[in-house]
Amino acid sequence: MADSTYNSHKPKTVLITGPTGDFGKAFCHHFAKMGCHLILPGRDIDKLQALQDSLGETHKNRHHIGFCDISDRESIELFFQDIPEKFQQIDLLINNAGLALGLDPAQDCNLDDWETMIDVNNKGLVIVTRLTLEIMKMRKSGHIINIGSTAGNYPYPGGNVYCASKAFVKQFSLALRADLGGTNIRVTNIEPGMVETQFSRVRFKGDKKRAESVYANTTPLTPEDVAQSVVWAATLPTHFNVNRLEIMPTAQSFGPLSVERHS
Repeated sequence: MADSTYNSHKPKTVLITGPTGDFGKAFCHHFAKMGCHLILPGRDIDKLQALQDSLGETHKNRHHIGFCDISDRESIELFFQDIPEKFQQIDLLINNAGLALGLDPAQDCNLDDWETMIDVNNKGLVIVTRLTLEIMKMRKSGHIINIGSTAGNYPYPGGNVYCASKAFVKQFSLALRADLGGTNIRVTNIEPGMVETQFSRVRFKGDKKRAESVYANTTPLTPEDVAQSVVWAATLPTHFNVNRLEIMPTAQSFGPLSVERHS
């Protein structure tokens, strides 16, 4: 039997981007139960307030919420400037904000959708990371967990920029590890496969029927499954770094390479 005391590290202050999404909510509830201070940026203050309320009335003073447009550098910088002093010693960053838009082939895609995915999945992630590293390098400790995707490892038709954006997250995570050697700052890329969330409804711009068809007649992962993986990596002893963790539902596997055949 595994020693339950092995996962002995507990982050004190956790910054979670995209906290009101399905993954974000699951992460928030886990770390709130552990007694962590949470920093929760988002564009919808009402949703942030509702999330804060759901974490428990007695713990409200442990959580800081504030407006932040993760696709806008100035908005991110202003959010960081407004973090109260008691929350400024961030020792865990979870870069969770991200989205996919559309599933059309590249030659038919909407350029606005491509730009939005790059702004949120990549630009926002690197800006938040850079600002957080200013704090972590002074403390000579910390952990950055990026939420990647199997889409960053295995391309699929219609994935184009979304797949590329998650490949960027993977390579950026590994490059951070190379840069941060000797700093005692850990970096992890969590790479989920199919997970049943609002992801597909966002991708298909509210088309509920099309979104539900993605998960029909199968058993995908859940946000709780992904949260368990994040919590596991975050609570390992600080000498233990998980570089990459790829997870899939048992029902999902790899497909064959496409081959065009002539008649």
